[in-house]
Amino acid sequence: MAEVRFDRVSKVYPDGTRAVSSMELEIGDEEFMVLVGPSGCGKTTALRMVAGLEEISEGELRIGERVVNDVPSRDRDIAMVFQSYALYPHLSVYENIAFGLRLKKVPKDEIDRRVRDAASVLDLTEWLKRKPRNLSGGQRQRVAMGRAIVRHPQAFLMDEPLSNLDAKLRVQMRAEIARLQSDLGVTTIYVTHDQIEAMTMGDRVAVMRKGRLQQVATPQELYDRPVNLFVGGFIGSPAMNLVQARLEASDGDGSYAVTVGDQRLSLPQELIAARPALRDWSGRELVLGIRPESLQDAALAADAPADRRLRAHVTLREALGSEVDVHATIAARSAETEHVRELIEDRGGLETLEEGGETTIVGRLAPRTTAAEGETVELAVDTAALHFFDPDSGLGIYAAQTEGAVS
Repeated sequence: MAEVRFDRVSKVYPDGTRAVSSMELEIGDEEFMVLVGPSGCGKTTALRMVAGLEEISEGELRIGERVVNDVPSRDRDIAMVFQSYALYPHLSVYENIAFGLRLKKVPKDEIDRRVRDAASVLDLTEWLKRKPRNLSGGQRQRVAMGRAIVRHPQAFLMDEPLSNLDAKLRVQMRAEIARLQSDLGVTTIYVTHDQIEAMTMGDRVAVMRKGRLQQVATPQELYDRPVNLFVGGFIGSPAMNLVQARLEASDGDGSYAVTVGDQRLSLPQELIAARPALRDWSGRELVLGIRPESLQDAALAADAPADRRLRAHVTLREALGSEVDVHATIAARSAETEHVRELIEDRGGLETLEEGGETTIVGRLAPRTTAAEGETVELAVDTAALHFFDPDSGLGIYAAQTEGAVS
């Protein structure tokens, strides 16, 4: 096993396109690192540079103690699992798993032992004589995993391996891959555009945008303390609500409130203590982030103070069984900054900002809510879980505005 280190690694194509720019990332021995971001952000290019399938334009890439910039792919001691499975249709499951070992001229007895051990771990023993066409999508993906496992590589590289599976199988395979990686203890780099996969599988997650790392942290850290608007808006489903707001300090008592349109939310002291840089924003505009799960139907939260509620007009109700997603408009200005507009574009044009002084927000409410389309409701806000961003730089406002940033 080995660590993998990017030292200011860049990829520039002949036409001048910079797919990856000055990437600084250290992946620890036995760590499960997920690269996540929208399509075209450079995550697959970064993975392919580790695999030796893309030349490195600038910087150094190390696997263990060895610089591998000029080392051929076959000599890097890595194993890659592709989105398309890449199985040989004319070979049996056994032969597919054994294929790489035979190329390396591993003794026949050792090949048999490794193949059967991998098949046992992946629950493929009874399918070893079958051809790929007779397997389900999940079984084919396990065969691809088995082919990687038997090589005993220094690192696994996985490029969106679950994207061809249906929703139920993806959930099952997420758990299987995470368990397998933990049991084997192999350094793993996993690429996905699905932030749910990233959050549920990775020891740490590296968020990328336009070829640059935005933040590298544990899943919970990304969720609780996003370094900028992009990370805050990209991580979480449904996406974080972003509205323009103004921070105000009360005279004398040291308390703070945030004004959203014509409504005012009091902020708890523990929030200010956790984000002391907010004290410098009194009287200034900022971008307020409210996660959908930080909103409740105030009718079901009778103890929610009046100064921690938002009036909203329900425009759509989506009942999901375990919760209800409510889309509603509030009288507040859109957070119309360059960073927010770029974020909406990166989210695939899911426009949450509206003209005319109204903003659409989404609340993830309890299933017992009676909030109905066309009604005006009060939403209780968990103000301790609010997020704040500089509208000019897009950075989160914490102890220091550059905290956690990756340039």
